[in-house]
Amino acid sequence: MIEVLDTSTCTDCNLCVSVCPTNVFEAVPDGPPVIARPNSCQTCFMCEVYCPVDSLYVDPDPAHLYGLTVDAVNEKQLFGGYRRSIGWAKESRHLRKVDDHFRLPQ
Repeated sequence: MIEVLDTSTCTDCNLCVSVCPTNVFEAVPDGPPVIARPNSCQTCFMCEVYCPVDSLYVDPDPAHLYGLTVDAVNEKQLFGGYRRSIGWAKESRHLRKVDDHFRLPQ
């Protein structure tokens, strides 16, 4: 479930607002979006994947909010973790070819 949005690193691009299929975020004029409806989060990780500056953290447990803080997520180096694990981060592009389950059988 969506846990943290780091407003100090967010660039206010609102990509998270655009890609969220369950309307969790609320755009704010001239500022970072807010997590307005955390209980609507379906833990799809779309917001975390599309955040260009890794300002979001989605906890893999879809049933609970743990009350994590920006400092706690920073300390554990969790920001951008999902993007890295699927090869969407610059330093993990080599992982894109590891899992080919997305390919349809011929």
